[in-house]
Amino acid sequence: MTATAQAQLPSPALFFETINAYQRTASLKAAIELEVFTAIGEGNATAAELARRCQTSERGMRILCDYLVVIGFLTKEGNRYGLTTDSAFFLDRRSPAYLGSSIKFLLSPTLTEGYKDVAAIVRKGGTVISEKGTMEPEHPVWVEFARSVAPVTTLPSQAMAELLGARSAGKWKVLDIAAGHGLFGITLAKHNPNAAIVALDWPNVLEVAKENAQKAGLDHRYSTIPGSAFEADFGSGYDLALLTNFLHHFDIATCEKLLRKVHAALAPGGRAVTLEFVPNEDRVSPPPAATCSMMMLGTTAQGDAYTFSEFDRMFRSAGFSRSELHPLPPSFQQVIVSHK
Repeated sequence: MTATAQAQLPSPALFFETINAYQRTASLKAAIELEVFTAIGEGNATAAELARRCQTSERGMRILCDYLVVIGFLTKEGNRYGLTTDSAFFLDRRSPAYLGSSIKFLLSPTLTEGYKDVAAIVRKGGTVISEKGTMEPEHPVWVEFARSVAPVTTLPSQAMAELLGARSAGKWKVLDIAAGHGLFGITLAKHNPNAAIVALDWPNVLEVAKENAQKAGLDHRYSTIPGSAFEADFGSGYDLALLTNFLHHFDIATCEKLLRKVHAALAPGGRAVTLEFVPNEDRVSPPPAATCSMMMLGTTAQGDAYTFSEFDRMFRSAGFSRSELHPLPPSFQQVIVSHK
C-alpha cells in the first residue's frame, strides 16, 4: 500500500482526541493551580524537583508533565522538563503577560454549565442557562471577568493605542462602552496625557475599572456612567468610542441599534473602535475567531462571531461612512475602526 493510500485510510484518532478533550482542559487547569509552569521557570526540571516545589506526588507530577508535553505545553529531554516559548510567556506567573488568572472566568460554572447539553442549545438556537444568559443585568460573572481577565489585555491594549496614534494625538474624549476592567481606555490615557476617559458598565463592574484607573494614577481623568449601554445617556462630543469584545454578545439588529446611539454620541470626525473575534468569510477560519460562535451559542441568547463584511454593513446602517479592519498581532483578535 502506498503512503498516499495509507494517509487516506479512515482513523478514529480525531474522535478519541475530541471525546477525551476534557482531560486537556482539566490538566492545564491543574498545572496552573499547582504552579508547574512557574516552578519550571524557576529551574525545577525533573518530576522529583517539581513534586517537591509543587507539593505533589512524584508519580502524579511525572504523568501530568508527560501529558503536558504530549499536548504541546512543555518540552522534555531525558527526564528534564522545559517550557515552550508560549508557556514561558503566558503561563509562568512571573511573566507580565501571565494568563493563568483568566481561568477563573473562562472555566467559571456560569460559562461551562452552558455546554452540559449542547444538543439543547443547538435545538433552541441560544443559551439554556437563563433567558439572556450572561447578558442578564448586573450578572456577577462580569466582575470575575474584569478581575481575572485583565492581564489578557496587556498586549492588545498597547497595540491598539499604537494603532490609533495615541501618543501623537491631541485632546481626546473617549467613551469606553462595556468597559469591564477599563484597561483599554486606561492604556489610551497612559499614552495620551490629554485623553479623558468615560467608562460605561454595570455599577458592580465599574468598581473594578475605577480601582484600575486609580492604580494607574489616572482617576482625575477617569469618570463613569453606570448602567446598560442600551439605556444609559452617553452624552456627546466623543472623539473615540471603544467597543471591546461587546458586539458579539448580540444579534445584528441589536448591534445596529447600539451603533446608531454610538454614532450620535461621536463628534464630527469621531471614530468607533471595535475589538472583536472576526472570522473569515467562510466562517470556519481562523479557528480562534471562528469558534467564538460556539461560545456565544452556549452563553447568550443571540450572540455570534461576525465577519468583517457583516460588521461593515452594521456600521454603515448605523450611519458610519467607512470601516477599516486592522490585525492586532500577536493577538488573534482584530480591530475595526469606523469613521463618522
